Amino acid sequence: MHPPDADSVLVRHGELGVKSEQVRRKMEGQLADNIRAMLDARSLTGDIEQRRNRLFVHTDQPEGVTAAAADTFGVTSASAVTTVDPTLSAIEETLAATARAEYDGGAFAVNARRAGPAEAHPFSSTDIESDGGTAVWEVIEELGGEPTVDLDNPDFELFVECRADEAYVFSEKRAGPGGLPLGTQRPVVALVSGGIDSPVAAWKLMKRGAPVIPVYADLGDYGGPDHRARALSTVSELASYAPGHDLSVNVVDAGDVVADLSQDLGALRMLVLRRFMLAVAEAIAHECDAVGIVTGESIGQKSSQTSANIAVTDAATTLPVHRPNLTVDKSEITGHAREIGTFEDSTIDTGCNRVAPSHPETNASLEAVQAAEPDDLFERAESCARDRVVVPIES
Repeated sequence: MHPPDADSVLVRHGELGVKSEQVRRKMEGQLADNIRAMLDARSLTGDIEQRRNRLFVHTDQPEGVTAAAADTFGVTSASAVTTVDPTLSAIEETLAATARAEYDGGAFAVNARRAGPAEAHPFSSTDIESDGGTAVWEVIEELGGEPTVDLDNPDFELFVECRADEAYVFSEKRAGPGGLPLGTQRPVVALVSGGIDSPVAAWKLMKRGAPVIPVYADLGDYGGPDHRARALSTVSELASYAPGHDLSVNVVDAGDVVADLSQDLGALRMLVLRRFMLAVAEAIAHECDAVGIVTGESIGQKSSQTSANIAVTDAATTLPVHRPNLTVDKSEITGHAREIGTFEDSTIDTGCNRVAPSHPETNASLEAVQAAEPDDLFERAESCARDRVVVPIES
């Protein structure tokens, strides 16, 4: 929803406002660039104006631009606004016009904020709410309704932000993902299987401003074309949140390694395979100037993800392994996957579960795993990383 004469989109961000002046300005610039890329990807037009703690996109496509801004990392909310003179009469008139166009029943409220020096306006935010509420009340009566006010849980709410030089009237605060603008942190390698968990974990690192370098291990006969297609599809969905950022997938041929491990390792198979994948990720990270690895693991969710086994697998790399899903229940991860659009592709049945042994080790020691794994495991990881194929992903 938006006022009938909406001319701009007000974009809010959260954490940027508490940064130092230099850092804040740099991050706001990155956010503006990311919003511009999002608009271009959706064939939307608008002029972006940076102001302290706010960005404005001046546009004649307010609905589409609001949706685009609300999908951009670092944005806490976005509102299509009508810009008016900072006078009570202009604000009341616009509130009345918006109510006339959008009110469809129920209790209403007017929520106003006034910023600037006291002498900038001969009225307060309370005056805006009172006089504006009266204007909306009269419109509802004209429409044949019986107006009621509910300041705590209204069915229809109108907002006003009044500043020294102009005021903004709007009827919606569309929530964004929050976090930090993508590109304000150093990149990390994301191990993506195409399952439910890993795309969610990668999305969470992106939300914190870190670009991801996706790495997919092709399992050969243990995965198949559907397994690979699933992974590429989920990364493609992630790329829709990051136009202007390269999410090409680094595909590593791990089929021979998986086949060898499956023959020789029994209960320790998955742990050695995880160590191999982390070693591959580290090798690619060093080439790509990435500073960490992100995985979708949740403690205790699988045999390889017990607290003991995570300690064993982490010993395979010197880089930090980020696990944003670590303490999150599967149901919550699944819900998040639905929200960001990766769930449907992640649930395609690919048959890759047969990699796991029938009776996996859940409490391994590092010494036992190191003794069992092939002596050339890490050399093979480096070789696979060097021979990887980079598959472009359209954002």
